[in-house]
Amino acid sequence: MHREQEKDEDDDEIVCLDESFFINRDYQITTFKFGPQVLNLLCLQSASTDYDLTGQIVWPGAVLLNNYLSQNSEMLKGCSVIELGSGIGILCSRFCDEVVLTDHNDEVLEILNKNIELQSSSGNSSYAGLTAEKLEWGNKDEIEQILQKHPRGFDIILGADICFQQSSIPLLFDTVERILQFRAGQCRFVLAYVSRAKVMDVMVLNEAVQHGLDVKEVSGTRSIISNLEGVIFEITLKQASEF
Repeated sequence: MHREQEKDEDDDEIVCLDESFFINRDYQITTFKFGPQVLNLLCLQSASTDYDLTGQIVWPGAVLLNNYLSQNSEMLKGCSVIELGSGIGILCSRFCDEVVLTDHNDEVLEILNKNIELQSSSGNSSYAGLTAEKLEWGNKDEIEQILQKHPRGFDIILGADICFQQSSIPLLFDTVERILQFRAGQCRFVLAYVSRAKVMDVMVLNEAVQHGLDVKEVSGTRSIISNLEGVIFEITLKQASEF
């Protein structure tokens, strides 16, 4: 009987936490400057307790890639772009014909759409081709749905600071390979990579090679940002003669 009472007391002490404990929606408008470009974004000043909500803040790799693209905006003119794990695609929409921002998390998609609305309300017509789509890396159905909506495919795939979880890397490159193949060699993956662990450095390069991809470091892009070393990689399908 005593043990049953203790069990009842333990059950009474169970505390259930709702999603608000893990999800932070305290977004603030923050101004970013990338060369001559000024961009206002709604974002968090710190991350949510849920690691899966990394898309709610701006990471060092996003700053690295934004700086690179703002200095080389000619590479974006007239292009269609898809961003995996979105963070910087909004800036690209100032130069591109079309930009599709993607993430698999509904909370992140919510803030992406809020930022699209923020840019549209600025009266700048260059954001007309900016949309957000749900995409979980490796999910063939979601990948194909996006490609069906965009039958011309994409000229450029963007990724900024998206390599931090080892289990996601094979799925990332599954996704990249499919999108690259859709344009049969006329698409490239521009990755802003930030080094946080040697094991990840090796894994990213090895996984790219295993997927039949060619990785080239963009000259002059290796730099220190937020006390971390970052670099821009350009990744393409290997030509048949290279196999």
